[in-house]
Amino acid sequence: MKISEVIEKVGLEVCCGNCEEEVFHGCCGDLLSEVMSHAKPSSIWVTVQSHVNIVAVAAISGIKAVVLCNDHNYPQETLLKAEHEKICLLKSKKSPFEVAGLLYSIGIKP
Repeated sequence: MKISEVIEKVGLEVCCGNCEEEVFHGCCGDLLSEVMSHAKPSSIWVTVQSHVNIVAVAAISGIKAVVLCNDHNYPQETLLKAEHEKICLLKSKKSPFEVAGLLYSIGIKP
């Protein structure tokens, strides 16, 4: 499913990046080493982490989009790095639990 479709169905806000990439899997977590070891390529990642290291983890793991939850904001450094790496950064006022449930309900599976 295209990230743009996920955005529409889940009600996410675009912060930066290419929203036309395809995502097939989802992952949820805030411990970067866990995400790196368990995320599948072409995933959307649900987290409350916003620092620049999330972009490196996404790029290394093949994650196409990151959803920052609980109405947190990305630092400018993270946005610039994500643009450079072509990682889509999204945000939501919803909790990670709510976002993960919505993603699962529209067909994004682990």
